[in-house]
Amino acid sequence: MFIATSWNVLGKEIAKDENIYEQRMELYQKAEAVSLIPWYYFAAIDQYERNVRLVRRDLPKATGALGIYIPPERWAGPLNRNKHDTNPFTISQFGGLGMDGNGDGVANPNDDEDVIFAIARYLQTYGTDHEHLKIALWDYYQRSKTVDLILGKVKIYKKYKTLQLDDHAFPLPLHANYTYKNTWGDARGWGGRRIHEGTDIFAHYGVPVRATCYGVVELKGWNKYGGWRVGIRDINNTYHYFAHLNGFASNLREGQIVEPGMIIGSVGSSGYGPPGTAGKFPPHLHYGMYKDNGYTEWSFDPYPHLKMWERAEKMQKKQRG
Repeated sequence: MFIATSWNVLGKEIAKDENIYEQRMELYQKAEAVSLIPWYYFAAIDQYERNVRLVRRDLPKATGALGIYIPPERWAGPLNRNKHDTNPFTISQFGGLGMDGNGDGVANPNDDEDVIFAIARYLQTYGTDHEHLKIALWDYYQRSKTVDLILGKVKIYKKYKTLQLDDHAFPLPLHANYTYKNTWGDARGWGGRRIHEGTDIFAHYGVPVRATCYGVVELKGWNKYGGWRVGIRDINNTYHYFAHLNGFASNLREGQIVEPGMIIGSVGSSGYGPPGTAGKFPPHLHYGMYKDNGYTEWSFDPYPHLKMWERAEKMQKKQRG
């Protein structure tokens, strides 16, 4: 199984400090120690918010190790006239989330320890078991989609016990006879006027289709446009869409955790009709990528990612001789 390492948001690579994972894990484990809430809940919340902040213009960019952002009115308290209050006592009087986590006497919303302990205390007021934490997340975000995305990350982090899950794989084996070009945004006629939200990789029937990331199978089944298709959500709030499949891997199921390179199905020509319709176009894999920003989800061009993963795999194979 090949894995290509990359960090991307909308086609742009983001450099990572080699020590950032250790810094974050230390903060999560400190929060776990004081709250008895497993570290992977804090990791999932942090990872969700970090990626939301990367694609939103209405939120400040993260400056520390954590990506969690607590708005001033929630930090200081909804009735607190001083929205930038850093006094732990007055904040507590107004029901704010802010607290002094590092013992310096200041409740600083830009201090990683203060922020992680504020989140820990908030969650702890609901309880430490999964169902109560799920309720806490709903009350905090007021969006079921957000809760699902965070809990999906919880499953992934819990299984792999590491934060370093940014690896990717090209969706088809390189030894297969395939071809593709950038067609994202092109017009499509079947089913009404719409644009092509992905890249078509043409290959023979039955060529294995592989998961491109660590993620959770969010969707499996039939769609009149995409035919037999699979949707996988990764830890970066990105939805990876595989369509027109000939069939699924025998053990694939919704809710399953997948890894880069894991076979999830095979190339086909299904779709453009009721369940079972196939053969209306040459066999190919439609691969799409969608980003969730906390409000909605939109398609972005997967072509640069595919080229990068393909190139990385070729280089690795060449190095191996």
